[in-house]
Amino acid sequence: MDKQSDQPSSPFLPMFETFRAELDEHHDRRERIVKASRDITAASKKIIFALQRARQINQPLHQSITKSNELHWENIRTQYSAISPDLQGQNAHRYSRNITGGNQEFMESLSFQHYLETQTLISYQDASARLAELGNPHAPVTLSLEDYVLGIFDMTGELMRFAITAMATSQVLPGSDVPSSSGHAESRPSGIAVGPSAEAMEIDMPATVSESREKGSRVHTRRRDVMQDLRQLRATLEGLDIDRSSPLSWDVQKKMGVMQQSVEKVEKALYGLIVRGRERPKGWMPDLKEEGRRGEVESY
Repeated sequence: MDKQSDQPSSPFLPMFETFRAELDEHHDRRERIVKASRDITAASKKIIFALQRARQINQPLHQSITKSNELHWENIRTQYSAISPDLQGQNAHRYSRNITGGNQEFMESLSFQHYLETQTLISYQDASARLAELGNPHAPVTLSLEDYVLGIFDMTGELMRFAITAMATSQVLPGSDVPSSSGHAESRPSGIAVGPSAEAMEIDMPATVSESREKGSRVHTRRRDVMQDLRQLRATLEGLDIDRSSPLSWDVQKKMGVMQQSVEKVEKALYGLIVRGRERPKGWMPDLKEEGRRGEVESY
C-alpha cells in the first residue's frame, strides 16, 4: 500500500487552503482596483488637457471641448462600473489607498470643469452624486471627504495654468460679472462655500427684498476674476483644521506648499501684466521676430 495514503491529512490543511483562496482573491481585487485607478487618472488628465483650451469662465464650454471629452468621461464610467462591486462595505476602506489616486484626479477634472462652466466650487454632495452616477447603480462608489479635499488642492494648480495662459494669450485675467449688494444692506462675509445650497467661490448675501426697499439699497453687478477666487480658495484651505495624527495631514502638508506657490505665480503674472504693462510707451508693439518663435496655443 502507498505510505502516503496511510498518513492522516492535517486538520489545518483545509483552513490554510481557505486562507490561500482569500489571499488570491484579495490580490486579484487589488490589482483590478489599481489598474482602474491608473486608467481613471489617465482619462482625467486628458480631460484637464482639453479644458485648458478654454479662455473664459462662467460660460458653457466650447462644443469641440465637450465632444473631445465625451470619450474620456465614458472611459471613466466604464472603469468605475467595473470596480464598483470591489469597493463596497469594508472593502471601501480596505482599498482606499489603491483607488485614492484615481479619485483625486477625477475630482480635479470634475471641479475644474465645474468652475469653468459656473465659476463656483462644486460641493462635496454634488461631487459624490456625480461619482455615484458613474459607477454601478446598484453598488455606487463612495467619494471620501479626503479625496474631495485633496482633489480641490490639485485643482488650484490647473487654475494657475489656466489663468497664466489666458493672460499670456489675451492680456486679460479671466473673470465674470456677478451680483453684489450695495447701499446699507447687511451682508455676510464672503468666502468659499462647499455646501449644497451655497457653492460659489465668493458669496455676498444681500438683504431681502423688503429690507432692500426699506433701506434704499440696490443690487448691482461687479466683476470677479480668477485671482480673487484663488485667494479665497487659498484662505479657506489654509484654515482647514485637520488632526495632525491622521494620514490626511501628511497629504495636506505636501499639497499646501504647492497650492500656495500656484496662487503666488498668478499674483506675479498679474503684477507683470498690470504694473509692468503701464511702463511700456504708448504704441508699443512686441518684437514680431521674437514672438514668431513661440508656438501658438489653441484656444476657444
